[in-house]
Amino acid sequence: MTSALMANYGHPELQFARGQGVYLYTADGERYVDFTMGIAVNCLGHCHPHLIAALKRQADTLWHTSNLFSNVPTETLAKRLVELTFADRVFFANSGTEAVECGFKMMRRYHYHHGRKQRVRIISLTQSFHGRTLAPVAACLNPLHTEGFLVGDAGFDQVPFGDLDALRAAISDSTAGIILEPVQGEGGIRAVSVEYLQAVRQICDEHGILLMFDEVQSGIGRTGYLFAHEALGVAPDLLASAKGLGGGFPIGACLSREHVAEVMTAGTHGSTFGGNPLATSVANAVLDVLTEPGFLTQVNQRADQLRAGIDALSEQYPGILAGHTGLGLMVGLRCAGSNADLLKAMATHKLLAVKAGGNSVRLLPPLNISAAEVDESLALLASACADLASL
Repeated sequence: MTSALMANYGHPELQFARGQGVYLYTADGERYVDFTMGIAVNCLGHCHPHLIAALKRQADTLWHTSNLFSNVPTETLAKRLVELTFADRVFFANSGTEAVECGFKMMRRYHYHHGRKQRVRIISLTQSFHGRTLAPVAACLNPLHTEGFLVGDAGFDQVPFGDLDALRAAISDSTAGIILEPVQGEGGIRAVSVEYLQAVRQICDEHGILLMFDEVQSGIGRTGYLFAHEALGVAPDLLASAKGLGGGFPIGACLSREHVAEVMTAGTHGSTFGGNPLATSVANAVLDVLTEPGFLTQVNQRADQLRAGIDALSEQYPGILAGHTGLGLMVGLRCAGSNADLLKAMATHKLLAVKAGGNSVRLLPPLNISAAEVDESLALLASACADLASL
């Protein structure tokens, strides 16, 4: 049957009828181990009972009112995020790209508010990914995403990943702020170094510009910390969150320090669906699980187990695998051969993962994966490697 969908995603042949925990099932009952998790979205796996219960309870009471009125789940979620993070204020949206857009507007509005109207330019890093709306596309300057869409530079400058000298040289009297991913996702699961991040923080403070972290993919427990920057010991002025925050239900959030948030007065920004009580109820349920004593410790234990298994397979199949990168359960599987070939071989053995830059494969299992499920996944990966090695 011809699809009525636009072709911007191609037309995937594989289709799933249901999911449970780490597994996806086709209509015919074939079972796959899912290490995509909706690209780091389903942080607690498919159909987690606590999230389902929260959604059902809210669906029976209140679906949507817009931001003309307040609602309890949204106020509760904002307060919890403030208590758990560096932030003083939160703006809710529907996606990561919207959370990033909000941050861009806040950077510029902050300087405008303080009489520095020329400070409108924002610096990003090469191989970054911040979303698919126009401003994030302009920030990333990926020709695959900008062709036919971008006119001019839209007020963004880009410097090489990890190059402090280039970053310093790019700062001018027009610079409003810097955005970066503490762990790049699309760029190949690359974590910036502690020293680099500390230096960037210092540079921002010296020049009076703002530092924003995009933790859309690396946040919400993915790295064994609620947010990846906690592992690196540097806090931002602004942060974009989404994906895992809703555990599969669409939500985005821009977290901010008070001195930046105070410039966003009534009417400066908005979202019809942002702060929807269905979304914030599910997000509260996600935080319930993530903040249980020992949960993040378990994430790190499973990450250690998975990485040890990858190390062993890299030694066994040096022509296929070349180790791993990333933090926690945000794992970049480095490929000695083609990452496309490895993904195809993995899918043949019913292990699903996500392609990334740097000839790598992203492994993004649920944060509550069991030790037995990690072993099962490593066995499937071993079978895929054996197939490729026999060619």
